[in-house]
Amino acid sequence: MKVAVCVKQVPDTWAEKRLKPEDSTLDRESAEGVLNELDEYAVEESLRLIEAHGGEVVVVSMGPERAGETIRKALSMGADAGVHVIDDALHGSDAIATSAALAKALAGRGFDLIIFGSESTDARMSVVPAMVAERLGLPQVTFAQKVEVGGSTVRIERQTEYGFDTVEAALPAVVSVVEKINEPRYPSFKGIMAAKKKPVETLAVADLGLEPAAVGLGAAWSGVADFAARPPKAAGTVVSDDGQGGVQIAEFLTEQKFI
Repeated sequence: MKVAVCVKQVPDTWAEKRLKPEDSTLDRESAEGVLNELDEYAVEESLRLIEAHGGEVVVVSMGPERAGETIRKALSMGADAGVHVIDDALHGSDAIATSAALAKALAGRGFDLIIFGSESTDARMSVVPAMVAERLGLPQVTFAQKVEVGGSTVRIERQTEYGFDTVEAALPAVVSVVEKINEPRYPSFKGIMAAKKKPVETLAVADLGLEPAAVGLGAAWSGVADFAARPPKAAGTVVSDDGQGGVQIAEFLTEQKFI
């Protein structure tokens, strides 16, 4: 079985995020880039499937040069090879352009499964897996909390508000997984060293057969119209209890409409 797992480098969840004033896109250099947390579950599930059925896992990512660190992280977990879609023309791409580039990178490679995390922690859209499936003409089974492969079929438990639905699809298929599905492994020292020697193919927009005008900020269907920095935190109110502290606190809570 051949599995592709799509991952994304995102700013550290705990870092202060900023937008670039010149084009209103996320300033990725202002925060440490890390492997999207929800994609770690996708990597782990891919590895477990290969351990059970045999085959290989290929990591696919789109992003600037530093996104290569994310690919190497997934390789150190145990994936076999990587594909890095990298081109300055991709800067500012929205979900539509991103799905187009990823679909081109994935097409014709004989993948039985293409696995995503449920969403990226910087955008929180959950639409790219469905868009890639549509572009590739493949069935999609999303928000999986359990994945089983048997013969030419993939079966998942799809997480819902009321529990889960059991959904089946014929292979090849696109799957997205939720964080309840597993516990991602930590890369071992041996895995980290081995990852340095694993092959990573790089693809530019021209290699994908896409026109530069079809991707990037200029082709985005949505954009940031305006933004402003968060105002500084206001100084707190100090209450000195001279016997009326409780009354003052009650008055403050009333003014704030908390009580």
